[in-house]
Formats: sequence, structure tokens, C-alpha cells
Amino acid sequence: MAPVTQFGENAGKVWDALNCKGPLSETKLLTTTLLDERELQAAIGWLARENKICKNGTVYKLGDTNLTPKIGMDAGKVWMVLSQKGETDIQTLARVARLDVSEAFSALGWLAREEKIQTKVDEKQSRPQVKVWLK
Repeated sequence: MAPVTQFGENAGKVWDALNCKGPLSETKLLTTTLLDERELQAAIGWLARENKICKNGTVYKLGDTNLTPKIGMDAGKVWMVLSQKGETDIQTLARVARLDVSEAFSALGWLAREEKIQTKVDEKQSRPQVKVWLK
């Protein structure tokens, strides 16, 4: 995952893809935008916070969001965990918030749009880990 600024840029890629091609499945969004699953989920969270994306079945399209109940609630869980734990990695954050990693990334996209989080990649690990904390 890139820095928080990348969340917005990725949201723009998703918006452009849906604007040009119309409704798309997650698989088509991944191939069209060249984002990985985590980047896509964060972008969807960002766009949901902006009230610009909705999901009908397995297809995403532009429009008033219907994702607020799920992603907004998940964002609240993530915020609570971060307010208690401080800087943490995504896997721990997801586990403590009782979310899967993709749900955590959507929630982080939502919080990133609200300018409530910061991120960094910890390269010191054998496998680089993304760390996140509240601003």
C-alpha cells in the first residue's frame, strides 16, 4: 500500500474506469485500473466516503453510494482500534477490528478521505509491512 495520497489517486483511476466503461465487476476493475486488490478496496472506501460509488450485486458503478452502512461501520471499528493501539500493521488491525483484510482496506480508504490516518511501509521486516495510525 502506498502513502495516503495514493489512495486518492487510485480512487481517481477507479472513477475514470467506471466513468468510461460503465458498471464493472471487481475483476474487471482490477484489470482495467491495474491496481491490486488492496489498492482497489482502499479506492472503493475513498469513493464511498465521497458518495460516488455503489455496488449492485457483484458490479460497481458510479452513483450515490449504498456502501455507507458497511464501510462506514468498518471505518468506525478501525478508528477505535487505532485510537487504542496507535501505530499498527494492517493484519493486526484487521484481526483486532474483526474484519478481513479487504474490509480493513476499504475502511482505511474511507478514513484516508476524511484525512484521519497516515501510513508508511516498514521495510525492516523480512516481508515489508504497512503501518497505519491516526493523524
